Amino acid sequence: TSSGVFLLQMGWGDLGAFGEPSKETPNLDQMAAEGMLFLDFYTANPLCSPSRAALLTGRLPVRNGFYTTNGHARNAYTPQDIVGGIPDSELLLPELLKKAGYVNKIIGKWHLGHRPQFHPLKHGFDEWFGSPNCHFGPYDNRERPNIPIYRDWEMIGRYYEDFKIDLKTGEANLTQLYLQEALDFISKQQASQQPFFLYWAIDATHAPVYASKQFLGTSQRGLYGDAVREIDDSVGKILNHLQQLGISENTFVFFTSDNGAALISAPNQGGSNGPFLCGKQTTFEGGMREPAIAWWPGHIPAGRVSHQLGSVMDLFSTSLSLAGLQPPSDRQIDGIDLLPVILQGKLIDRPIFYYRGNELMAVRAGLYKAHYWTWSNSWEEHGKGIDFCPGQNVSGVTTHTQEEHTHLPLLFHLGRDPGEKFPLSFASEEYQRAMGHISGLVQQHKATLVPGQPQLNVCDQAVMNWSPPGCEKLEKCLKAPESDPKKCSWPH
Repeated sequence: TSSGVFLLQMGWGDLGAFGEPSKETPNLDQMAAEGMLFLDFYTANPLCSPSRAALLTGRLPVRNGFYTTNGHARNAYTPQDIVGGIPDSELLLPELLKKAGYVNKIIGKWHLGHRPQFHPLKHGFDEWFGSPNCHFGPYDNRERPNIPIYRDWEMIGRYYEDFKIDLKTGEANLTQLYLQEALDFISKQQASQQPFFLYWAIDATHAPVYASKQFLGTSQRGLYGDAVREIDDSVGKILNHLQQLGISENTFVFFTSDNGAALISAPNQGGSNGPFLCGKQTTFEGGMREPAIAWWPGHIPAGRVSHQLGSVMDLFSTSLSLAGLQPPSDRQIDGIDLLPVILQGKLIDRPIFYYRGNELMAVRAGLYKAHYWTWSNSWEEHGKGIDFCPGQNVSGVTTHTQEEHTHLPLLFHLGRDPGEKFPLSFASEEYQRAMGHISGLVQQHKATLVPGQPQLNVCDQAVMNWSPPGCEKLEKCLKAPESDPKKCSWPH
């Protein structure tokens, strides 16, 4: 069985199937109608890089090294000047799938480190078309180079310079390029009868948002909606392609997101987290609960909805299971195999751990969620207009100082109160009962936790994308400054 994972940055409330009012995602809604919708599916971190590291290793970022110890409970990712990346000691899904004869391709954003030792083709992928980072820029190339786009081992150009994104109109044809890459790869593997793993990790909905010409101005939701419509159209074309080639019944496809919609870029370039509190960067539901759909015609009964507590890390264990492989036994794997859930409708009891940096912020077990720490962002950042919870101030919950609740956690019942607005009374029997259970899970988790070497602590301008492999051929090599390692500053 081949498998495809579509990973985007979208909010829980961005799909018609999840209740988005303009209903502009007909293909994703159709995918949900033909497959299984997960309503309680989570990412492993409220930010992109750690979530991607978690998906590909099946392990929490605090284990695989994708976190920082610079400042308590800070979110951190892999900008151009980060020194770290995915350690060689981590086993990635494509490396393991190779053992079963899979051909593996990543299309789009890698985000697990951009220095040569972190290249995706050194970590199990056979092909790559995309970039090591997000499409930030354009920069002036003296202080910061524009992000390169790679084909396999070598860069073929840079964002803005060779791969245009019009910051005024939002026009770019990148999603079309990424779509064509996916269709060609699938055709090639089908022709050679090769099982494949396709990781389609495009970034059109990440600010600065972009869409191609035929989609601009077609949404009721502005430029962000245009980008969502183009992604939806692309997903429809990929699924249709699998069906036309006659391999849809041999291909497991999963659609989800790496974090909640970013509300800091709302309303013009921000998505929707539906009824949930806050957004990207926070460990409230809006930051970590994601849209998720599993599709596998002939295997997954159509129109199913699951309340299984799921995680992006489960895609690691589930994909290995589909390939007839066991997860590595020499390390803690946080993902579970979802096949019994997907194929037989089972429910597996498991907690969800919400981390921010090196701190366990919250835990969900069943319908209860306990917050051990709350923090949206600092007063200083908030004063600059940086707001991850616009219009959603909940007194004592969305705090601007880091508030510790480890002795008396704030407890919410997410069935009755999905928006985390009404903490349960500490004195209630319900509180005592639920916290008794969750406390045991936390003790067990912390007792066996061996944190990985933090990869997101050190920054150095000399390691930025000055001279990626292949730059000589394009005459696009830039001169790197002297190496000057510093402690990275993470305000959030």
